[in-house]
Order: sequence, then C-alpha cells, then structure tokens
Amino acid sequence: MVRKSATGRIGIADVAVKAGVSHATVSRVMNGNYTVDPDIAARVRAAAAELKYQPNPVGRSLALGKTDTIGIVVPDLANPTFQAILRGLSRAAAQDGYRVLIADSFEVSSEEAILAGEARRRCDGLVLCAPRMTDAELEEIAPSLHPLVLINRITAAAGIPSLVVDYGQGVQDIAEHLVELGHTRLAFLAGPPRSASNGLRLQGLESFKAAHPHVEVTMLEGGSDFDTGHEAVDAVLECGATGILAFNDLVAMGLMSGLHERGIDVPGDISVTGFDDIPFAKYTTPALTTAAVPITELGEQAWQQLRALIRKEASDAPGSRYQPRLEVRSSSGPARAARTAVHG
Repeated sequence: MVRKSATGRIGIADVAVKAGVSHATVSRVMNGNYTVDPDIAARVRAAAAELKYQPNPVGRSLALGKTDTIGIVVPDLANPTFQAILRGLSRAAAQDGYRVLIADSFEVSSEEAILAGEARRRCDGLVLCAPRMTDAELEEIAPSLHPLVLINRITAAAGIPSLVVDYGQGVQDIAEHLVELGHTRLAFLAGPPRSASNGLRLQGLESFKAAHPHVEVTMLEGGSDFDTGHEAVDAVLECGATGILAFNDLVAMGLMSGLHERGIDVPGDISVTGFDDIPFAKYTTPALTTAAVPITELGEQAWQQLRALIRKEASDAPGSRYQPRLEVRSSSGPARAARTAVHG
C-alpha cells in the first residue's frame, strides 16, 4: 500500500515504491530523460498515472534549469496594439509548450528595469515591448536580461535581436496622403515623450517637412490613449489644421469622438488619421484611415527569435524591420478648399 507524504501529496518516493525503482530513475523519466530503459520508463509512467502523481513544477524547474515560461514587459496592456502583440507571442509560444508571464509598467518608465529584472529571474527569456526607458538605461540593463528580444527598440549589445516597425516611413505615407487630398495645414498629435516610436514619427515628419516646405505641420502635445485625443479637440481647432495625424488609432478615435460632440464633420471639416490599424479602426464612424502594422506577427516573430536564443539555435526568422501599409478609409477626405473646388 502506498502512503502519501505528510502533506497528503503523492511524491516521487511513492512512485518509486510502486514501480520498484530508485528515486533518481523516477526523476529522470518524469523529466524526459530518454537514457532510461523503455520498459522501466513505461513502468514508472504507469505507476505515476495510477497514483495520479503530478510533478512539482518548482522542483522540476530547478532540476532542469528551465521554467518553460517566458516574460514580456509592456508599457500599457490596455492598449489593443500591445494586446495583439501579446496574443501573437502567447499563441506561438504555446505551440512549443511555453507559457507567458506578463508585466505592465503602466507607462512608468522607472518601473521597467525593475519589472524586467524580476520577470527574467522567473523565466527562461524575456521580450521587452516598446520600453520607455532611455537608451542609456536600455544599454545598461540589456546584457543582464539575455536571452532577450526587443520590440521597437534597438541596442548595441551583442546577441539581442530587435523587431522594429518603420514608424518614420509610415507617418510620412499618411502625410503624403493628406497632401494629395489638398491639405496644406497638418497637425501631429504626439505620443508619450519617452516613446521611441514617437521619436521615429517625429523624425519622419522632419523628413516630410524638408520635402514639402509649403506644408505647415503643427506639433501638439498628446499621449497614447482615447482620453488624450478627446482632450485635444480645443488645441486641434485652435491650430487651424485641416488634416490631423494622431499618434495611434486610440488617440484618433478619441479626437473623432470629441469633434463629433462639437458638431465638427469628419472628414468634411477635418480629416483624421491614426496609426497601427487596431481591430476597431475599420468599424469607427467614419472608418479610420491609418497605417497598418503587422501587430500579431510581431509577437509571433518575437517568439521565433527568443526560442532560437533559448535553444542556442540559429534563427530562421524573417527580417526584423516591418513596413506599415497605408489603409485609406473614410475619415480622410479632400481639404475644404479642394472639396469646394470639386463640388462647387
């Protein structure tokens, strides 16, 4: 008769007695060591099944030196963009038997390094998604987090792959679209000041302004959520721009909501554009013109890169730079003067 331990939990010792083998043999079988004789291994597994033995995950992790868990740190889990990246990462990792530990810094950059370190200690590898920390902070901490994959940041540290969206080109494509519609007064509702992707957008707009000196581009303070856009209505109306480039789709949606409350027609009076092409973007009224980013694919490829690092394999993942795709919908239209000329 098998006796349970003092805690009432069936342990390795119980399985060993049932199968007539040593504790070490049970441990090797449970950890997938294929050097054990197949007949003995089958006897151990049968005994474990009969006793309903469940390996201690902590003990197993210590024995194998791995947790079968990876971590991801995001700046704002409420943002659908980061949710989609997480979905892609989780689904891809699950196919290889890995779980995902999630840490949200709530846009507090000072928390990122702490969260990243804690997550890495509990996991086999880490994905840092759009970290808000400075370049100097990232360079300092990155080597200690290996294996590490970065999304929308780069580092000089060796052996750390980066998956980067070309936000600069994406925002230029949107601005070009608005100019083609006759808009010569544009405004950019900026994102969080410490957002690297916001910096890339600003660089893109500088290139755009150099190529279009006749176009006025006003920079407005903003953020990354719906409330930011909603609260920016006064600033947008005061600047006189007819074409608005919002930092992302959430900001654009908030702005359109606020403009609707003021009786401002989109796109009749003001054209509004977003960025990312989150799932809701095509269902707004009017449907949102935006730059589509392969968000879920970013998560999937982050796992491909991280898995290669964990297994010390050469990665066969595709290129690490992603080009946004302009999605023209009905929130952008001819500028007022152009519209008058067309319909006059």
